[in-house]
Amino acid sequence: MDDTQLLRYSRQIMLPQIGIAGQECLNNSKVLIIGLGGLGSPVAMYLAAAGVGQLRLCDFDTIDLSNLQRQIIHNNNDIGKFKVESARESLLALNPLVEVIAIKQRLTNESLLTQVKQVDVVLDCSDNLPTRFAINSACVATQTPLVSGAAIRMEGQITVFLNDIDSPCYRCLYPSDMDLTEACSQTGILAPIVGLIGSLQALEAMKIIMAVGKILTGQLLLVDGLNMEINRLKLTKNPNCSVCCQ
Repeated sequence: MDDTQLLRYSRQIMLPQIGIAGQECLNNSKVLIIGLGGLGSPVAMYLAAAGVGQLRLCDFDTIDLSNLQRQIIHNNNDIGKFKVESARESLLALNPLVEVIAIKQRLTNESLLTQVKQVDVVLDCSDNLPTRFAINSACVATQTPLVSGAAIRMEGQITVFLNDIDSPCYRCLYPSDMDLTEACSQTGILAPIVGLIGSLQALEAMKIIMAVGKILTGQLLLVDGLNMEINRLKLTKNPNCSVCCQ
């Protein structure tokens, strides 16, 4: 690292758990973020600020006025733009040392698998169950760590799937094909809850990359923002899972 990088990342380098070695792990890492909305916004911004070497941004949606209440990576001048293009501009303005690749398309199973193979960690910031199932299948097939977050109303959840032989996968948590998700356009959402869950997703991804701390694998963290309650549930591998136990 040069002097500019040492200064930029100095506040996290001085942490004994990170140091120069941890920062170099971040600088050399590649991360895929799927969804650049309420969750993907803080995820992308914190990972870019922290110095993740390459960020691959995947989203095919455009920005409208109602997004700006919570999707903080975009601004009023970005209305009508593709989210990945707006996000890329914001991230490079924040940290020009990071390589940002914008993937402006809906990924099919094959193209999703291709993208997942190229990264160290995947962050699921999507908002529908079919996409989440597809991401999970690709991560299980490639044994790529997956950080999954979700939020609605004033509640959120986050977990990590390492996708090794012993850990559960997303299908172990939701074995049914029934769409359990609700759209925030129907139920509403308070902006800070996606900021909180997205920040935790970024934190877990950084811990995985740097191999520090305890990871939320095998655990589901539930956040009730209205009553400020946080609960942790244990997740176990489903021996009959159609994805990770075939």
